[in-house]
Amino acid sequence: MTDPLHTFQTWLDDAKRHGVPEPATMALATVDENNHPAVRMLLLKHADQQGFVFYTNTDSPKAADLRHCPHAALCFYWNPPGRQVRVTGRVEPVTNEEADAYFNSRPYLSRIGARVSKQSQPLDGYAELERSIAAEMIRHPRGRVPRPANWSGYRLVHETIELWQECPFRLHERRFYTRHGNKWSEQSLYP
Repeated sequence: MTDPLHTFQTWLDDAKRHGVPEPATMALATVDENNHPAVRMLLLKHADQQGFVFYTNTDSPKAADLRHCPHAALCFYWNPPGRQVRVTGRVEPVTNEEADAYFNSRPYLSRIGARVSKQSQPLDGYAELERSIAAEMIRHPRGRVPRPANWSGYRLVHETIELWQECPFRLHERRFYTRHGNKWSEQSLYP
């Protein structure tokens, strides 16, 4: 049987070869405390047998949604080559060591931005953000920029993966995988 994670990585690499801009872009769907869905685009930072990892401000609406309902869905779409991957599962925080390592690998201005961003909060104007960035750059000039306490990562631990391959006449190939421990069951689906 096909390992869906191996296929995912192959498809991600193919998207890069096809010149897809930002092939690691994915939609993340969550549910808030009123059971209203929300979806937004994020960047995948890592995927392996343990799950799909992304980072964000932990005071953000998406983080609040994940505290309320620690299950989510991801969707990747690449065209060309005409492929989609959907993933569902429970979400858990990454370790502080993982968050520190990734944060410290980011460009200087991205680290500064993470420290000053009040993600999704009202902003009086872009100049307010620029002033905050300038002040933070003075506090942390090109040296070590500490990871803020409200910035970390999450791992979606995949329970299901659907691989969708575009085919002529909308007779698309769909394979649906369900994880049982370390094993997968596979089911073909009608287009």
